[in-house]
Amino acid sequence: AGHGYFRVDRYDLSERLKAGENIVAIEVAGYNVNTYYTTDQPSFLQAEATVDGKVVLHTGENGRFEATEIRERLQKVERYSFQRPFTEYYRLEEGYDQWRSDKTRTLETVKLVPMPLVNLLPRGVDQPAYTLLKPVQLYSRGTFASKIPGQYYKDRSLVNISEQFKGYPETELEAVPSQHIQELQTVTKESLNTPYVGSTTIDLKTNEFSILDFGINQTGFIGAVIRCTEPTEVWFHFDEMLTDDDVISKKRMADVNNQVVYELQPGEYRIESFEPYTFKFLKILVTQGDCRVEKIFLREFAAPEHPDAAFSSSNEKLNRIYDAAKQTYRQNALDVFMDCPSRERAGWLCDSYFTAIMEKEFTGYSKVAHNFYENYALPEKFEFLPEGMIPMCYPADHNDGVFIPNWSLWFIVQIDDYAKRGGDRQLVADLKTRITDLLAYFEKFENEDGLLEKLESWIFVEWSKANSLVQDVNYPTNMLYSAALQSAARLYDNEAWQMKADHIRSQIQKQSFNGEFFVDNAVRKDGVLRVTDQITEVCQYYAFFFNIATPESYPALWKKLTDEFGPHRNTAITYPQVAVANAFIGNYLRMDILSRYGLQSQLISEIEEYFFYMAERTGTLWENVHSQASCNHGFASYIGHVLYRDVLGISNIDYENKKIVLRFTDLDLEQCSGSIPVEDEVIRLEWKKVDNQIQYRLDVPAGYEVTIENRSKNQLVDLDKISTYRQG
Repeated sequence: AGHGYFRVDRYDLSERLKAGENIVAIEVAGYNVNTYYTTDQPSFLQAEATVDGKVVLHTGENGRFEATEIRERLQKVERYSFQRPFTEYYRLEEGYDQWRSDKTRTLETVKLVPMPLVNLLPRGVDQPAYTLLKPVQLYSRGTFASKIPGQYYKDRSLVNISEQFKGYPETELEAVPSQHIQELQTVTKESLNTPYVGSTTIDLKTNEFSILDFGINQTGFIGAVIRCTEPTEVWFHFDEMLTDDDVISKKRMADVNNQVVYELQPGEYRIESFEPYTFKFLKILVTQGDCRVEKIFLREFAAPEHPDAAFSSSNEKLNRIYDAAKQTYRQNALDVFMDCPSRERAGWLCDSYFTAIMEKEFTGYSKVAHNFYENYALPEKFEFLPEGMIPMCYPADHNDGVFIPNWSLWFIVQIDDYAKRGGDRQLVADLKTRITDLLAYFEKFENEDGLLEKLESWIFVEWSKANSLVQDVNYPTNMLYSAALQSAARLYDNEAWQMKADHIRSQIQKQSFNGEFFVDNAVRKDGVLRVTDQITEVCQYYAFFFNIATPESYPALWKKLTDEFGPHRNTAITYPQVAVANAFIGNYLRMDILSRYGLQSQLISEIEEYFFYMAERTGTLWENVHSQASCNHGFASYIGHVLYRDVLGISNIDYENKKIVLRFTDLDLEQCSGSIPVEDEVIRLEWKKVDNQIQYRLDVPAGYEVTIENRSKNQLVDLDKISTYRQG
């Protein structure tokens, strides 16, 4: 929740109770550092247990709770990443965990300090199922040796610790596994590819490893049973994909510390990580000792899967992409919309525009969206940021004062979309002052033409060359500004904002278009604003996505974009002066504009080219077109919406007015079926081609009106009503 607020979890423990006395054991971590994942507020435990409505156990005075400090997890360790708090490193002796279940075990209790009253909020979102996931196969095993690398890589989470970026300086660390892991280099490797079953055991001696394959990218808590007869050091090293047929996370994505380390005295241990991690491959290494590892699992930490969210077609590649979209969504939408479940676990704006749409279509509700936007509504102000500005990701601490002005504009677009999808009207009303103050912040950057000029902090257009063309006047940013003003005008019936949006749109058309393409920026020199010759692919997509341009108003440009751009463009030959777009967010904007203007057949082909290789390699969808960053990014789940809309044919759902539009187009498919939850009901559609007909069945919730658009060359046949719709 936002600063000063805390959400309450409720658990039904009835199935876990046994006759007689029961022990409730709760572990609490207080990181006390600024992150994008947890807020830097005093940690506390407030809990109670009720039986038949009566409180039988509670924290506080005379509550029967007692507390001890868990010393086996090292305190002075490095951070997991710039965005997340500390890594996990344990020194264990057999029986370390008996306090959880044995009342006779003497606790070295610590003094408890009362916490001042805090603002409590309901959880509001569904609990994960915490399913135990097992490895699919033993991928390989081998040996390694400790070798000094040519150069150690040290990322900013290790070397930039300060009062502003909290943590422990490298000189104070009890262990530095991020550096040691770079020394553990594979010597021999044997491919196994044998199934992992419940009885599988892995015996490892010093300098031996085993790699396990979990089938697809998954997120959760790493667990296992480890037996050792001598002092043993075990490393769990993991990554979303293999690098050089090995787990070498520092080579693929150097700014995360993908390892959990256990120093074990002789004994048997049932271990489970405290924090969730994301990976497809798990490498278990023994740097010292001799042990047996068995019952390996990942306790899944993901949103529940809704059985009525489904898609299937005669194109197996599209089916795989849909499954990857759903997995990507589930792992990134527990209580806020995260960018990724690995490096950051942060609730970013812009990313969440796309993920929020998928929440509605994958679950039937907007529970996470409500919490996510409520978090922005509750605080009186956001520390470290200029007056009126909102955080680029939240809940989080931005001690360095960095913000993304573009993302705050996306926030307005997102609230507009949330309202259109039947979002909480009171919450939308509560956000009016926040949005008004935000737009007031931008006014001081408006130049003589009404365009934003010389914006401050981190101006973000896309992970591409576009991000280096953001000064002095950035036209994609102003396209977004126009859209945000229009959204705000629609939300709060403000004609002045609409007039400003229209004016900005006309100024962009006048200045940015060079006769062939929209140019990214203009630079002021000697007091005169001069448009540059810098052009990016994503700038063109911004123009069409935000209605600066249409195929009718810019037909030549539209023809270029549809015929000569996309996944097959040879950038060395075809318009080499136009910098290529990336997945985030250019390729997704392209998907939407192709759909908007009726190019569904082309869209299917491009979907396969852009996304199938991701689904095939990790079972999830990625942050970029390459694999050197997150391979599980929440916004990417939006491709599920594209498949529902443009392949299945559920073109639009108007939740407020209860209207559904079906659109059938000419696709290179034989059949398709799918369903979208709508609260506790469901929309189901299936169709197949038979000769010159598209035969379909449709079920919709009671009270919904259906409009059918047939843009195909086939006749439509409703198999339930046996009625036909010709082209038109």
